[in-house]
Amino acid sequence: MKKKIIVIGSGFGGLATASRLLSQGHDVDVFEKRDKPGGRAYVYEMDGFKFDGGPTVITAPFLFDEIFEAAGKRRENYFELVPCDPFYRIFNSEGEKFDYNGDHNFVLNEIEQWNPADKEGYTKFLKTTKAIFNKGFIELADQPFLSLWDMIKVVPDLLRLQSHKTVYKYIAQYIENDFLRKVFSFHPLLVGGNPFDTTSIYAMIHYLEREWGVHYAMGGTGSIVNALTQLIEEQGGTIHYNAEVDEITITNGKADGIRLNDGSEHSADQVVSNADVAFTYRNMIPESERTTWTNRKIERTKYSMSLFVIYFGTKKRYLDSDLDHHNIILGERYEELLSDIFHDKNLAEDFSLYLHMPTKTDPSLAPEGCEGFYVLSPVPHLDSGTDWNEKAKPYRDAIISFLEENYLANLEENIVVEHHIDPLHFQNTLNSYKGSAFSVEPILTQSAWFRPHNKSEDVDDLFFVGAGTHPGAGLPGVLSSAKIAEDLICKQD
Repeated sequence: MKKKIIVIGSGFGGLATASRLLSQGHDVDVFEKRDKPGGRAYVYEMDGFKFDGGPTVITAPFLFDEIFEAAGKRRENYFELVPCDPFYRIFNSEGEKFDYNGDHNFVLNEIEQWNPADKEGYTKFLKTTKAIFNKGFIELADQPFLSLWDMIKVVPDLLRLQSHKTVYKYIAQYIENDFLRKVFSFHPLLVGGNPFDTTSIYAMIHYLEREWGVHYAMGGTGSIVNALTQLIEEQGGTIHYNAEVDEITITNGKADGIRLNDGSEHSADQVVSNADVAFTYRNMIPESERTTWTNRKIERTKYSMSLFVIYFGTKKRYLDSDLDHHNIILGERYEELLSDIFHDKNLAEDFSLYLHMPTKTDPSLAPEGCEGFYVLSPVPHLDSGTDWNEKAKPYRDAIISFLEENYLANLEENIVVEHHIDPLHFQNTLNSYKGSAFSVEPILTQSAWFRPHNKSEDVDDLFFVGAGTHPGAGLPGVLSSAKIAEDLICKQD
């Protein structure tokens, strides 16, 4: 039965869901608050430079292929993916580097430079992550976990896989060297988690990268957003821009449309929210309609850290630098810094950084002879009380100064374009509760059934996709949530 479905938000979750539902023959309208699509993957264009606003690491590319295949198209005809090698270049606080890719012998050789004894441990660790990957990703990532029984059924497997341990503790069983423990435990930060708190199920990210590689979309991640937008329009879907949703309209406990901030109303048989889950419940649905996700429950949920990101372009190229496409630069403090960010909610003076240098692979993102970067620093969400109107400039200066002293000579004088975002951007522009960058924190007690469900517990005909619902943040998680939503909606036909 053909249904009218409204999707709120045009992040990857919303776009993937819209296309999947159009492939099933439904009538789909997407409503986007901003002037163009992408959500966190918004693209900033300045003086010939193009900067991806959000995700830059593309894994599990088959999840994109599936969307285009369902529409009778070939993904390759819409955008090009190229493999990254190394996946990441990871620096310690002294600037010594470790390259990591999908070649086992190459990785063992890198490990040997640091601690030969850890080669055997790493090989054992990799074997165990395959079992975690098979359970956590292959079996469970696209299952909805709508009932407690769904959770109870998998508890024996979760116990067998040591999911009660944190990612860091799990890896420390196999790896002795302090730096190598950091190298193989940072992955939860890519999905908003603290390696010292996040369940070891997330160790599967390491295996997922080994299984399908780490890729880059030529033209930037924005080229994927454009491809999905084009596909949706070809399928007959409509995306409305500058269309901010104020309220999800509800009749007799069922979502039946939306009201925009201009007062206009749009009816639907079902509504899918790709907006932040906490924001959706807190701001778009009256509390009288919420028995599960009360304001108190929303406030007591733990949320991921936020981010401070500087996008900058230089008038020269840094071809002789030690940097690669994806760089992770670890500071002297690791556990202590993460504790500041996640537990104490303190903005520390030191930082660890992710430095993205896409023009190393794709010079088209900058004018000829120029280089484009973004540097990201995890910071506490807005519960820290940090006044970002006051702190942004000195924090930016400290990061740029650090990069200039250690990696990019004469950086400040070579910067020709620059833009930054901070927790206020996540709160005010992206509607992220508390300015969190990845929504609900991925700890064990907030995973699977314990996470906000893909089908609302409070409102019939309301569904959720994106970082805050099951299975979680990161592109594979967000795209998997779209598969779940499609399945749940089509089963209701």
